[in-house]
Amino acid sequence: GTVMNMYGPTETTIWSAVHPLGADDGAPPLGRPLANQQIYIVDRRFRPVRPGTPGELVIGGDGVVRGYLKRPELTADRFLPHPFLADARIYRTGDLARQRADGTLEFLGRLDHQVKIRGYRIELGEIEVALASHPDIAEAVVVARGTGAGARLVAYLVPRGDALPPTEA
Repeated sequence: GTVMNMYGPTETTIWSAVHPLGADDGAPPLGRPLANQQIYIVDRRFRPVRPGTPGELVIGGDGVVRGYLKRPELTADRFLPHPFLADARIYRTGDLARQRADGTLEFLGRLDHQVKIRGYRIELGEIEVALASHPDIAEAVVVARGTGAGARLVAYLVPRGDALPPTEA
């Protein structure tokens, strides 16, 4: 049989690109866009970059959903007018990628603080905001540590000045 790497975020109805895996692939490439999907690697101004140049992966086409339910700010940030097709939209994935000379897409990492642990997408910034909302916490940073089943979240906290335990003089 053939083993396929199928790439795509939920916001584009799950799969947007596919690549049949071979023994010499190393890190699995994302592949090429599916029919009725457009994938671009763009710079900060949403201009396409040359093959081999890293940039943000954006997706357009029939699979792009309307947005996030009751999250207009997030929808406005992630779903933008399509720069190359009138009356269409693209989805900003937050994925850092590049296109090989042959057109195959490669995943390089994330541009934001989103991580996946055991298949769940986690926005580290949302956890940091929740922790920092506690009256005894001045600052919070959350990071993912480990891989696979051993992956976990670790929070680093700075207490507010008056929340420090008393010390002996």
